[in-house]
Amino acid sequence: MAYWELKIASMSKTVFFKSVLLSVLFFGCSQPESLPFYNSPDFKPLFLNARDAQKEVTHTIASFAFKNQLDQIIETKDVLDKVHIANFMFTQCGSICPIMTNNLKRLEERFMEQKNVVMLSYSVTPWIDSVPKLKSYTQDYEITKKEWHFLTGKTSDIYTLARKSYFAEEDLGFTKDSTDFLHTEHVLLVDQNLKIRGVYNGTLPLEITQLAKDIELLLEKK
Repeated sequence: MAYWELKIASMSKTVFFKSVLLSVLFFGCSQPESLPFYNSPDFKPLFLNARDAQKEVTHTIASFAFKNQLDQIIETKDVLDKVHIANFMFTQCGSICPIMTNNLKRLEERFMEQKNVVMLSYSVTPWIDSVPKLKSYTQDYEITKKEWHFLTGKTSDIYTLARKSYFAEEDLGFTKDSTDFLHTEHVLLVDQNLKIRGVYNGTLPLEITQLAKDIELLLEKK
């Protein structure tokens, strides 16, 4: 093959590979994320690509700071750039809370060594669930994952965060008075940018299985 023929062939290959690369970058940015975004209390799923999500999904989890079972302050910076899940419980609950805790222990086992997966269990009776009470609860359930925090604090702060940030109740508690008792089986999945990406029934093993898969998706995406 003549020199110029070789030169043209080489240039053609370069142009081809550049075209492929640009296509991958373009379509990669324009393809919807595999998990939806949730921007409102009605949990209407929004399937958007990352670029559009930055513009259209304005809702994020508000700043917070509460004490955990080890008397440590857990705040927003402890979940930023990490995947976290949130549920709402109380230690004297005899109905859905023990079921949820046992189901979430499956996630604890699966992500035990994964520091970028944080589990937040907010007490909805913080006037009862003191730090020692929560510590005793975690001991009873043999909870050992360092990133699983059982949180207590000011009631109105927890309830406001639950209803206005996590959209924790089916009846759109967004407008409810902060003193109305909060009790829900919802488990919320939140991504590394504090955006809600999933809602699950924490009493159902199949939904916890799906939650585990969705956590893996967010970890891979990051």
